[in-house]
Amino acid sequence: MNTTPSVLFVCVHNAGRSQMAQGFLTQLAGDAIEVRSAGTAPADTINPAAVLAMAELGIDITNQQPKILTPDTVQTSTVVITMGCGDACPYFPGVDYRDWKLDDPAGQGLDAVRPIRDEIRKRVEELITELLPGR
Repeated sequence: MNTTPSVLFVCVHNAGRSQMAQGFLTQLAGDAIEVRSAGTAPADTINPAAVLAMAELGIDITNQQPKILTPDTVQTSTVVITMGCGDACPYFPGVDYRDWKLDDPAGQGLDAVRPIRDEIRKRVEELITELLPGR
């Protein structure tokens, strides 16, 4: 049985908040936590301001692509964290759902995206502490 927790970050376009969260969790937890992201209406590309904001911290998210949310991805996750997609996320018993209320970086400049990025990092660090106690 796989005991590695799996976290799914979901936002509408899978181009900003969820991609930044995936980047932080991947960098900070390594392979101790499986991390994925998806969107209910994925954009064509990742938000350039999100890419720049993450690059400032040495995290490259340019290799990520927005992906469509599928029921299977939700069902196979330990924790699903939504970021502004509301009820569009399918519900499965046994999955831990959380909603992170964060401003949407879509159409925002780098100065507006930095505080969103920093709040995401704080929440990801708290999530790691919860999912990997003693680490």
